[in-house]
Amino acid sequence: MEKVSTKNLRNVALLGHGGSGKTSLAEAMLYLTKNTDRLGSVTAGNTVCDYDPEEIRRGFSLSASLAPITWNGIKINLMDTPGYFDFEGEVRQCTRVADAAIIVVDGKTGIQVGTELAWDLATEAKIPKAFFINRFDDNEARFKKVYDALRERFGVAVCPVQIPVIDGSEVVGFANLIDRVMYMFDSKSGSYTCLDIPEKHNDYIEEFRGMLFESIAQTSDELMEKFFGEEEITREEAVEAIHEGIIHGDIVPVFCGAAVKMWGIKTLLDTIADSFPRPTARKVEHGFKEDGTAIEIPIEPEGETSLFVFKTVADPFVGKMSFFKVMNGELQKDATLRNTTNGQVEKFGRLYLMRGKKQTDVDVLSCGDIGVTAKLVNTNTNDTLTAKAENFRYAPIVFPSAYMTMAIVPKAKGDEDKISQGIARLLEEDPTLKYENNPETKQLTVSGLGDMHLDVLTAKLKARFGTSVDLTEPKIAYRETIKGKSDVEGKHKKQSGGSGQYGHVKIRFSHGEDEGLTFTESVFGGSVPKQYFPAVEKGLQECMEHGVLAGYPMVNLAAELYDGSYHEVDSNEISFKLAARLAYNAGLPLAKPVLLEPIGTLRVVIPGDYVGDVYGDLPKRRGRIMGTEAADKSGYQVVLAEVPKAEMADYVISLRAMTQGRGRFDYEVVRYEEVPGPIAQKIIDEAKKNAE
Repeated sequence: MEKVSTKNLRNVALLGHGGSGKTSLAEAMLYLTKNTDRLGSVTAGNTVCDYDPEEIRRGFSLSASLAPITWNGIKINLMDTPGYFDFEGEVRQCTRVADAAIIVVDGKTGIQVGTELAWDLATEAKIPKAFFINRFDDNEARFKKVYDALRERFGVAVCPVQIPVIDGSEVVGFANLIDRVMYMFDSKSGSYTCLDIPEKHNDYIEEFRGMLFESIAQTSDELMEKFFGEEEITREEAVEAIHEGIIHGDIVPVFCGAAVKMWGIKTLLDTIADSFPRPTARKVEHGFKEDGTAIEIPIEPEGETSLFVFKTVADPFVGKMSFFKVMNGELQKDATLRNTTNGQVEKFGRLYLMRGKKQTDVDVLSCGDIGVTAKLVNTNTNDTLTAKAENFRYAPIVFPSAYMTMAIVPKAKGDEDKISQGIARLLEEDPTLKYENNPETKQLTVSGLGDMHLDVLTAKLKARFGTSVDLTEPKIAYRETIKGKSDVEGKHKKQSGGSGQYGHVKIRFSHGEDEGLTFTESVFGGSVPKQYFPAVEKGLQECMEHGVLAGYPMVNLAAELYDGSYHEVDSNEISFKLAARLAYNAGLPLAKPVLLEPIGTLRVVIPGDYVGDVYGDLPKRRGRIMGTEAADKSGYQVVLAEVPKAEMADYVISLRAMTQGRGRFDYEVVRYEEVPGPIAQKIIDEAKKNAE
């Protein structure tokens, strides 16, 4: 494939709620540009972008995929993204390297939570946006209702460019508001016939033309004066205003059509090619120096090569595949670049373009283009590679935190190593996953963004790495301590012929200030020789691994060795360790032992309308509400609380249900507190039952 110059590149992310038609839109564009010889469908499981067996089985996108096409001499790198919340990390990867976003909206259901999330992510990435209202082959689709909601929710910058012409309940064509003509699209070829708009629709068309010119007027003082002076804005002025408005984000054009019938696709492609920004439109990339200082890095198509790795795929046959955007200069096959994260040098043996799962070899990629290479051993997602001498890194993708945690139980004995290796590969691919071998609970745990996220993980482990697992609720790392005091002795005496064993200690136990063991001695007269003090301390430390209530680790224990006795022949270190154990087992039940649980700070960010629901739910989780404050995002509130970790297992799912997916939260364990009596007794009984 020939090299494509930077000025002829467009990087476009397709965003939107799950099921709005993003993959179908990409498929229609691929078919129309002759990059596939059939128009696939999601229901048939034969689209270019949803090629993973799990995506085909489930009927929706699970990961971002690339679909480069060429239209009117312009290469458009389409990025099809998942619409479900559990895969937000994939969306963030694409918005980081896209230069514009098309937010797909279902013409029947209108604005959904995923629409708002898509807008927020594109705004956060500071890239221009456009809407494509889909499914106008369905008579229940309502353009005006959906458009009015978009304009009300996202502002006057939302600008109608192409609207449906409806006769009764049937779409008879699509009107170009600038040229005042109607397009009739062919469902097989995607081509269109240009017709005059029937006169009976004039009032309807003029209403939307008024909105169009109102939005255009926001882009310059000159056009604003014309609009309010009721002077005519010429076609040339309107086209230029839309072109510049899209690039600078002042205009959010609205298109419509039906992806599965290819209605409106050709005109959308025309706009992408003519008016969407090229990679150099933003002038600079943001990044950081080696010392963490924020910098602006000029985009220079003729400069030294630099690139940013935004996605990694763990292919069981090919190995690690790194998806990157050329941020500066051009990248040649066999180039050698330095990874500024770790200083390692990587060679780019082969370069590919990916269209779904199909690879196409290329020799060179221009500044702004997106490519793939395999077997970069020391490179991961978010790494910067460069030919420049200075150390810097491009601004990384900020991934959401994973709080849905489950324990992994192998279905086959001895699969632990295979599971760890498989998950390590999948962690390279999905930075939103977290994996831990918890030393306290002796469990392997994995955390994701939701139950579907973790379900897909188990499916990938089985399909790619041949290991089956079950997911169970993880154990809580409880601890034990004492609130009172006790004064006890422990005597170990054993005689079995020859030299025996003898150790005798008297110890006062109380609550300690430090988390571990605070050991002191006040022995007088040598009743316990000094050489045995370390043995007593070590014996107590070993005992603290298991508390006396439910076997959880003992913390904050103070022990004072104040007396005892010894035998000149039979006493030794092991005898005094065993004596200390006897004192521990005798003394702690007398010192008011209690069970402790992890308590964390919870910070919930929600629309103001849902504060009452969150307030009502937290007491059910034994949470203490600490207050509410205004969030950075308009109309949102932050609820602050403290909640036991044991009550947070399903909070990801519950918060989504309470807020229709609009709520976010952060949670961090900060301390341990005593478990309330009835709950503590249940935990103790369960622990004893499991120990039997």
